[in-house]
Formats: sequence, structure tokens, C-alpha cells
Amino acid sequence: MGMKQAIKKLDAFPRAEEHLLQKTQSGALVSIIGLVTMATLFYHELAYYLTTYTVHQMSVDLKRGETLPIHVNITFPSLPCDVLSVDAIDMSGKHEVDLDTNIWKLRLNSYGHITGTEYLSDLVEKEHEAHNHDHDKDHHDDSHAKQHTHGFDDAAETMVKKVKQALANGEGCRVYGVLDVQRVAGNFHISVHGLNIFVAQMIFDGAKHVNVSHIIHDLSFGPKYPGIHNPLDGTARILHETSGTFKYYIKVVPTEYRYISKEVLSTNQFSVTEYFSPMTDFDRTWPAVYFLYDLSPITVTIKEERRSFLHFITRLCAVLGGTFALTGMLDRWMCRLLEALTKPDPRSMLR
Repeated sequence: MGMKQAIKKLDAFPRAEEHLLQKTQSGALVSIIGLVTMATLFYHELAYYLTTYTVHQMSVDLKRGETLPIHVNITFPSLPCDVLSVDAIDMSGKHEVDLDTNIWKLRLNSYGHITGTEYLSDLVEKEHEAHNHDHDKDHHDDSHAKQHTHGFDDAAETMVKKVKQALANGEGCRVYGVLDVQRVAGNFHISVHGLNIFVAQMIFDGAKHVNVSHIIHDLSFGPKYPGIHNPLDGTARILHETSGTFKYYIKVVPTEYRYISKEVLSTNQFSVTEYFSPMTDFDRTWPAVYFLYDLSPITVTIKEERRSFLHFITRLCAVLGGTFALTGMLDRWMCRLLEALTKPDPRSMLR
């Protein structure tokens, strides 16, 4: 018996007899408020525990021999699809003109609605050194090209008429697809460079009349992961009564996103700066939209992680225990206040 009595003395939660307990309306109100508060906080803590958070780490990029996917979705509201080409060149010297690697062109009317689809299938690959031909050979080829162009065969005349009619109708073009390029610094650009120079001159009557206004719906260097922000998405550059060359200088950052399920997604982030060069009367180049990219030597690893169960239990005990203690204090204060207000005045009783 002595041992049991000693253990009972350690009880931190003594219970009062049932007939000594008094239930009040104020106590019921405080209890309801406390239960609602504890339920709300419990839901908040549970949602906080179930959500994941990300941890960022950096390391040296060790990838070699891989390709770099470039997702493109750009609208040119003032240039028909017949004159647009996608060209790419990289530091290795590889030069591709009028790329067709999963690139599509959508014909748009003056209202921006799709009226037709074209798949770029006239790929021409040549090494950068191929531009360094002998001067005499270039002169001979240029002379032959001039003679052929000034003759304007039926195909050239038909194309000129078709493009001029498209320009008069306000046709535009949307270029979209995926470019698979080597994982080295380089650039790709969208322009009228795929046209014969004399044909382009006949169509536009000079480079200053080539309107390269464009809207970038999507430009990314790999698949998207939760929370990624591509800074060029939604960019619109509209020119009025002028022309020029747009250049976007892009820094590509290799990125790995590791999901909570241990799945790994390899992709890329990028930052960008922009430069516009207006055309002048002395320029011999034609307007274009350039995307010049370079790769960072640092890889960013983003990991999804979840908080520990012990952390959840600790926070839950603190929140619920604190709410219970606070409601108990509030109940005592309200009880004392009501007693003070309802207690009769002794002086009035003496009268």
C-alpha cells in the first residue's frame, strides 16, 4: 500500500470529484473555440508535413558527348512561312541551314489562326570551313547564280508572287519543334537567310522592309520540372516602321531534378540578356533573330525532400498543447470576470 500511495503522489493530473465540477456556458464557448482552433492547426500541420521542399546543390558538370535539346515555339506575325528558315552553328564548326530536325512551320492568317502546316524537310548540312572557298570559285559561282537568278525561272517567279501575295494578306508563321544540337556553345537563328539573295531582294525590296517582329511562346533547353521559370516565355517584340536584328545571349545551366520518388530528370535552366540592333542604310546583313547560347560548367541539383515524422509529432504536440493550455487560462479568466460582474455588492445588501 505504501508503494501505491507514493506512486499516486507523483500524479500531475489529479481528478476532482464529479459533484465538485461545475459546467458553465462560458466554459462551453471556450471549449468550442479551442476545439475549432486545434482542428485548424492540426490540418495545417498535416498539410505542412505532407508537402515537399527542395534543396539546391551545386557541383562540376561532368557530362560529355550528349546532345542539347532546344524546344522552340515562336510566332512571326509579319513573315510568311515560305521565307523563314532555322539555321544553327556551334563551336565545333558544324553549320546547319534550314534545319528540319523535328521542326514544323504553321501558316497563320492575319488574325493569327492556323491555315496550314509545313514540315521542314530540306536539310542542308555543311561544315563551317566550307565557307572558305577559293575567291575565284566564289566569283564564278556568283556570276552563274546572277545569270540564273536574273533569268528567273518559273519556280522563282511563282515563289515571288506567292510570297508577295502572302505579305499583302498579312500572313504570319509559327515555328515550333525541337532542335537537337551538340552540347557545346553555339547559336541558332530564324531569318530569311535561306532565300536566294536576289529572290529576297525582289520580295522585300531591301533588308529594311523585313519585319522580324516575334512572340516567344516557349523557349527551353529540356523538359520542365516543378517551379522552373523560363525567362523568355511570353516575350513579345513588335516592330513598327523599322527593322533590325535581335540577339538573345543565353547562359545555359545544366540541372538535375530529383523527385521524392528517386526519379531523376535531366534538364537545363538559363538566364538571358537581350540586344537589338536597328538596320541602317549601310548594313549589308539581313534582319534576323539570334539565340546565342553558352553552357555553364556548374550543374545544379534540386532534390525534393519531406520533413521527418518526429518533426511533425513535435510540432503537433507544441501546437495542440499550447492551444489547450491557452483555452484553460481563458476559461479561468472568463469565469473570474463573470463572478466579479454577477457578485452582489455588500454595501447594497447592508441597506
